[in-house]
Amino acid sequence: MIRKLLSFAVLAVAVTAGAQAQTYPTKSVRLIVPFPPGGGTDILSRLVATKLTEVTKWTVVPDNRAGAGGTIGIAEAARAAPTGYEMVMGQKDNMVVAPWLYKNLSYNPTKDFSAVAHVAYTPVVIVTRTESKFKTLADVVKAAQAAPDSVTYGSPGNGTTIHLAGEIFNSAARIKMRHVPYKGSNPAMMDVLAGNVDLMVSSLPSAMGQIKAGKLRPLAVTSAQRSTAAPDIPTVAELGYKGFDVATWYGLFMPAGTPKDIITTVNAEVNKLLATPEMKAAIVAQGAEPQAMTPEQFGTLLKTDYDLWKDIVKASGATIE
Repeated sequence: MIRKLLSFAVLAVAVTAGAQAQTYPTKSVRLIVPFPPGGGTDILSRLVATKLTEVTKWTVVPDNRAGAGGTIGIAEAARAAPTGYEMVMGQKDNMVVAPWLYKNLSYNPTKDFSAVAHVAYTPVVIVTRTESKFKTLADVVKAAQAAPDSVTYGSPGNGTTIHLAGEIFNSAARIKMRHVPYKGSNPAMMDVLAGNVDLMVSSLPSAMGQIKAGKLRPLAVTSAQRSTAAPDIPTVAELGYKGFDVATWYGLFMPAGTPKDIITTVNAEVNKLLATPEMKAAIVAQGAEPQAMTPEQFGTLLKTDYDLWKDIVKASGATIE
């Protein structure tokens, strides 16, 4: 009798989960964006939310929760109920790098989240305003060698992959540029355009609009290969720093415990979206490159990068209270 009751209970749970996925979603889905409006994460998040809403007739609502290098928004997502109605656009910054930088982070990305859908990856780009005296990356290195700390570079915040890309370049070039952290890409962009900081280290999507407008001069991308979205920009490795490779990725996560059928449903819809010529073109236009994965593949990427960046952060000596 007990065995029959247990079997019935297991069957009931399975049927309920399957029915939940078939009817999902029955209300709006909140997409937490852990950076301010105008930056690369915000741009891609709103693109995904808009296109998903158009194609699936779901209602996906972006909600900016910025601060502390994206960790405030990620922490809020970790505390959300695992119902499938709360998700977050995470990236390497706050899901992989931040846990090794912040001493008292409230979440563990490999335990507190389920990977849902990888969206895109992008190199980091080093830019300066077009009126700047720095015409090439070699000009930057020469100035920083002559006067350590005299060259300043802005980033979206302490502990981001972008911040560390600048620190890793400092080490590779044996120079000392001074880091100026901001609360997101947009305020950093405004200050580099105004000439208040010499350079900005940025995700390519955040900088692409100003590069196309002729207001920013790109000096180099930090990935191992040139970006297909901006093939005229040389890599740091090409410019004499062999092996230099720093890129970032963006993807959707839900709280751990979210029903697997819902994760599979969202993954399938995002992957179908990424396969369309319109979506591919829109993402490339922003300086990123679309890349679909299964939830399992994305989860493996998260774990691999999480373990890898432990040593990178340790070698950089960077910590954040």
